[in-house]
Amino acid sequence: MPLLTTRATIYLGTWNVRTMWDTGRALQIAAEMRRYNLEVLGISETHWTQVGQQRLTSGELLLYSGHDEENTPHTQGVTLMMSKQAQNALTGWESHGPRIIKASFKTKKEGITMNIIQCCAPTNYYNEDVKDQFYNRLQSIVEKCQTNDLTILIGDFNAKIGMDNTGYENMGRHGLGERNENGEICKPMCRQ
Repeated sequence: MPLLTTRATIYLGTWNVRTMWDTGRALQIAAEMRRYNLEVLGISETHWTQVGQQRLTSGELLLYSGHDEENTPHTQGVTLMMSKQAQNALTGWESHGPRIIKASFKTKKEGITMNIIQCCAPTNYYNEDVKDQFYNRLQSIVEKCQTNDLTILIGDFNAKIGMDNTGYENMGRHGLGERNENGEICKPMCRQ
């Protein structure tokens, strides 16, 4: 069953939950996902470690990616939570460390895949090398997606874009405040 068709609307979301380490938190998030009728929910800052998948008693499937080293702190971590319809359309997924996860779904259109990339960027307080490494990795993942596929980038970019979209008219003018350093780094990706 394809996830994306021209006859139906699907809803996607992203949420920085600050942690999923608390008991029952995943079920609580799944209830909110159902309440908003989301097919796929990207989740940031889960604070889960390792890479894997987990099915909840309520039926949702979680694909998660965190630190994979032994005895690492419970920080960062990204997850994609999927409805049963999304699970049926899932064709594959990839972990790209504790900040990026990608899942691919079949669509009604033959030869076109829908890729959803969930990420959580380093904040402005991280050093330039860490931020450059993150954005270079993200750029590489996006570039590996086929050009005829639908690639959707969601997550917490820890960025302020602001209202000035001069030279980047595809961004819209609905941002708040002034553009910050992470907002400047994000701008070139918005052109793609």
